[in-house]
Amino acid sequence: MAKIKWVLDPTHSELAFKIRHLMITNVSGSFKNFHAEVETEESDFSTAHVDLSADMDSIFTNNVQRDAHLRTSDFFEAETYPELKFTSTNIEKADSDSFALYGELTLKGVTKPVKLHVEFNGLTKDPWGGERAGFVVTGKVNRNDWGVNFNAVLETGGVMLGEEVKINSEIQLVRQAGS
Repeated sequence: MAKIKWVLDPTHSELAFKIRHLMITNVSGSFKNFHAEVETEESDFSTAHVDLSADMDSIFTNNVQRDAHLRTSDFFEAETYPELKFTSTNIEKADSDSFALYGELTLKGVTKPVKLHVEFNGLTKDPWGGERAGFVVTGKVNRNDWGVNFNAVLETGGVMLGEEVKINSEIQLVRQAGS
Protein backbone atom coordinates (compact mmCIF):
# COMPACT_ATOMS: atom_id res chain seq x y z
CA MET A 1 0.00 0.00 0.00
CA ALA A 2 1.21 3.45 -0.88
CA LYS A 3 1.58 6.10 1.79
CA ILE A 4 -0.18 9.37 1.03
CA LYS A 5 0.76 12.67 2.67
CA TRP A 6 -1.84 15.36 3.26
CA VAL A 7 -1.35 18.91 4.55
CA LEU A 8 -3.76 21.42 5.95
CA ASP A 9 -5.30 24.09 3.75
CA PRO A 10 -5.31 26.93 6.32
CA THR A 11 -7.53 29.19 4.21
CA HIS A 12 -10.33 26.61 4.28
CA SER A 13 -9.84 25.28 7.82
CA GLU A 14 -10.63 26.46 11.33
CA LEU A 15 -9.33 25.27 14.70
CA ALA A 16 -12.09 26.53 17.01
CA PHE A 17 -13.32 26.16 20.58
CA LYS A 18 -16.06 27.36 22.94
CA ILE A 19 -16.16 27.80 26.70
CA ARG A 20 -19.03 28.69 29.04
CA HIS A 21 -18.89 32.31 30.27
CA LEU A 22 -20.78 33.57 33.33
CA MET A 23 -22.63 30.24 33.19
CA ILE A 24 -25.18 31.67 30.71
CA THR A 25 -23.46 31.86 27.30
CA ASN A 26 -20.46 30.52 25.41
CA VAL A 27 -17.45 32.49 24.23
CA SER A 28 -15.93 31.28 20.97
CA GLY A 29 -12.32 31.39 19.95
CA SER A 30 -9.90 29.99 17.43
CA PHE A 31 -6.24 29.76 16.55
CA LYS A 32 -5.38 31.75 13.44
CA ASN A 33 -2.02 30.02 12.83
CA PHE A 34 -2.00 26.25 12.89
CA HIS A 35 -0.51 23.46 10.82
CA ALA A 36 -1.39 19.80 10.31
CA GLU A 37 0.12 16.88 8.46
CA VAL A 38 -1.66 13.58 7.95
CA GLU A 39 -0.34 10.35 6.50
CA THR A 40 -2.65 7.58 5.27
CA GLU A 41 -2.41 4.23 3.52
CA GLU A 42 -3.89 5.01 0.12
CA SER A 43 -6.88 7.32 0.77
CA ASP A 44 -8.06 5.28 3.77
CA PHE A 45 -8.42 7.73 6.65
CA SER A 46 -8.96 4.88 9.12
CA THR A 47 -5.17 4.42 8.81
CA ALA A 48 -4.38 8.10 9.40
CA HIS A 49 -1.57 9.42 11.55
CA VAL A 50 -2.15 13.07 12.48
CA ASP A 51 0.29 15.74 13.69
CA LEU A 52 -1.15 19.17 14.45
CA SER A 53 0.35 22.26 16.04
CA ALA A 54 -1.07 25.70 16.81
CA ASP A 55 0.70 28.96 17.60
CA MET A 56 -0.56 30.09 21.03
CA ASP A 57 0.09 33.74 20.14
CA SER A 58 -2.50 33.39 17.38
CA ILE A 59 -5.42 32.82 19.75
CA PHE A 60 -8.39 34.92 18.65
CA THR A 61 -11.66 35.52 20.51
CA ASN A 62 -12.70 38.77 18.80
CA ASN A 63 -11.59 40.80 21.83
CA VAL A 64 -8.04 42.20 21.93
CA GLN A 65 -7.93 42.53 25.73
CA ARG A 66 -9.22 39.00 26.30
CA ASP A 67 -6.78 37.59 23.74
CA ALA A 68 -3.89 39.33 25.52
CA HIS A 69 -5.10 37.98 28.89
CA LEU A 70 -5.33 34.45 27.48
CA ARG A 71 -1.64 34.64 26.52
CA THR A 72 -0.59 35.41 30.13
CA SER A 73 0.25 33.06 33.01
CA ASP A 74 -3.41 33.17 34.10
CA PHE A 75 -4.18 30.95 31.10
CA PHE A 76 -1.79 29.66 28.42
CA GLU A 77 1.61 31.25 29.23
CA ALA A 78 2.21 31.69 25.51
CA GLU A 79 5.70 33.12 25.99
CA THR A 80 6.85 30.01 27.89
CA TYR A 81 4.67 27.51 25.99
CA PRO A 82 4.34 28.92 22.47
CA GLU A 83 2.72 25.88 20.87
CA LEU A 84 -0.22 23.52 21.32
CA LYS A 85 0.43 20.06 19.86
CA PHE A 86 -1.73 17.06 19.02
CA THR A 87 -0.35 13.71 17.86
CA SER A 88 -2.66 10.84 17.08
CA THR A 89 -2.12 7.47 18.73
CA ASN A 90 -5.04 5.47 17.27
CA ILE A 91 -8.07 5.83 15.06
CA GLU A 92 -11.19 3.68 15.08
CA LYS A 93 -13.70 3.66 12.26
CA ALA A 94 -17.24 4.02 13.67
CA ASP A 95 -19.02 3.82 10.31
CA SER A 96 -18.46 4.85 6.69
CA ASP A 97 -18.03 8.54 7.49
CA SER A 98 -17.05 8.85 11.16
CA PHE A 99 -14.09 7.96 13.33
CA ALA A 100 -12.92 8.11 16.93
CA LEU A 101 -9.52 9.81 16.91
CA TYR A 102 -7.32 9.19 19.95
CA GLY A 103 -4.20 11.17 20.61
CA GLU A 104 -1.97 13.11 22.95
CA LEU A 105 -2.69 16.82 23.44
CA THR A 106 0.18 18.91 24.78
CA LEU A 107 -0.63 22.32 26.26
CA LYS A 108 1.42 24.31 28.76
CA GLY A 109 4.00 21.52 28.89
CA VAL A 110 1.38 18.94 29.97
CA THR A 111 0.52 15.99 27.73
CA LYS A 112 -2.77 14.16 28.24
CA PRO A 113 -4.77 11.67 26.18
CA VAL A 114 -7.86 12.92 24.36
CA LYS A 115 -10.58 11.37 22.23
CA LEU A 116 -12.08 13.36 19.35
CA HIS A 117 -14.94 12.62 17.00
CA VAL A 118 -14.16 12.99 13.29
CA GLU A 119 -16.83 13.28 10.62
CA PHE A 120 -15.46 12.57 7.15
CA ASN A 121 -17.18 14.77 4.56
CA GLY A 122 -15.58 13.16 1.53
CA LEU A 123 -12.92 13.54 -1.15
CA THR A 124 -13.07 15.85 -4.15
CA LYS A 125 -10.91 17.26 -6.92
CA ASP A 126 -10.25 20.98 -6.81
CA PRO A 127 -10.26 23.18 -9.97
CA TRP A 128 -6.48 22.74 -10.31
CA GLY A 129 -6.56 18.92 -10.34
CA GLY A 130 -5.57 18.44 -6.71
CA GLU A 131 -7.31 16.06 -4.34
CA ARG A 132 -8.87 17.36 -1.13
CA ALA A 133 -10.51 15.78 1.91
CA GLY A 134 -12.87 17.49 4.34
CA PHE A 135 -13.59 16.79 8.00
CA VAL A 136 -15.43 18.15 11.03
CA VAL A 137 -13.58 17.46 14.29
CA THR A 138 -15.39 17.78 17.61
CA GLY A 139 -14.67 16.91 21.20
CA LYS A 140 -14.57 18.09 24.79
CA VAL A 141 -11.67 18.55 27.18
CA ASN A 142 -11.40 19.78 30.75
CA ARG A 143 -9.05 22.78 30.77
CA ASN A 144 -7.98 22.04 34.36
CA ASP A 145 -6.27 18.84 33.12
CA TRP A 146 -3.66 21.10 31.45
CA GLY A 147 -3.29 23.56 34.34
CA VAL A 148 -5.53 26.23 32.80
CA ASN A 149 -7.26 26.99 36.10
CA PHE A 150 -8.02 30.73 36.14
CA ASN A 151 -11.52 31.50 37.38
CA ALA A 152 -13.56 33.79 39.60
CA VAL A 153 -16.56 33.11 41.82
CA LEU A 154 -19.64 35.14 40.89
CA GLU A 155 -21.60 36.95 43.59
CA THR A 156 -24.77 35.36 42.19
CA GLY A 157 -23.26 31.88 42.56
CA GLY A 158 -21.33 29.81 40.08
CA VAL A 159 -18.07 30.74 38.41
CA MET A 160 -16.99 33.00 35.57
CA LEU A 161 -15.67 30.20 33.31
CA GLY A 162 -16.71 26.63 32.76
CA GLU A 163 -14.14 23.86 32.99
CA GLU A 164 -15.27 22.11 29.80
CA VAL A 165 -13.91 23.36 26.49
CA LYS A 166 -15.77 22.26 23.37
CA ILE A 167 -13.73 21.73 20.23
CA ASN A 168 -15.45 22.24 16.89
CA SER A 169 -13.16 22.47 13.90
CA GLU A 170 -13.43 22.37 10.12
CA ILE A 171 -10.43 20.75 8.46
CA GLN A 172 -9.59 20.64 4.76
CA LEU A 173 -6.57 18.59 3.70
CA VAL A 174 -4.73 18.69 0.38
CA ARG A 175 -3.01 15.61 -0.99
CA GLN A 176 0.66 16.29 -1.61
CA ALA A 177 2.02 15.88 -5.12
CA GLY A 178 3.86 12.64 -5.67
CA SER A 179 2.08 10.77 -2.92
